Amino acid sequence: MSGTGAPAPAIPTDLGKDTTVTIVAATWHDQVMSGLIAGARRALEAAGVTVRTVRVPGTFELALGATYAIDAGADAVVALGVVIRGGTPHFDYVCEAATRGLTDVSLAHSTPVGFGVLTCDDDAQALDRAGLEDSNEDKGFEAACAALDMLALRAGLAAR
Repeated sequence: MSGTGAPAPAIPTDLGKDTTVTIVAATWHDQVMSGLIAGARRALEAAGVTVRTVRVPGTFELALGATYAIDAGADAVVALGVVIRGGTPHFDYVCEAATRGLTDVSLAHSTPVGFGVLTCDDDAQALDRAGLEDSNEDKGFEAACAALDMLALRAGLAAR
């Protein structure tokens, strides 16, 4: 776990209710996903933005779900998923596709996409990052803060 060197998240509070952020979350690993979604919602609600949550079948489908959310008017997306390493190359394929897909969505639409996809060796690692009561990290919260930071950056640059 990296943990060290991470900046303390700051939540911009001047974006307003006119800003809509959609959480796009996979359905696999319900306990982990519940923690990630709760963490993202905490950050977004603290920022005072309008929050929508949609679910997609799995981490592979996050990129298309993010595209749908942007097409429906989202100003930013927080993409949440978890992939646990197994005994086949499936882990590598899904992780690569999700990373590439979400990067492509963000760049193609010039829209912030907070990357909250956990890529873990086992369930314990995922639970430790899920923002649950006993977790050491809250990656849902961090992903939402990243999306908010990018929205604030865009607004600041546009105001110049």
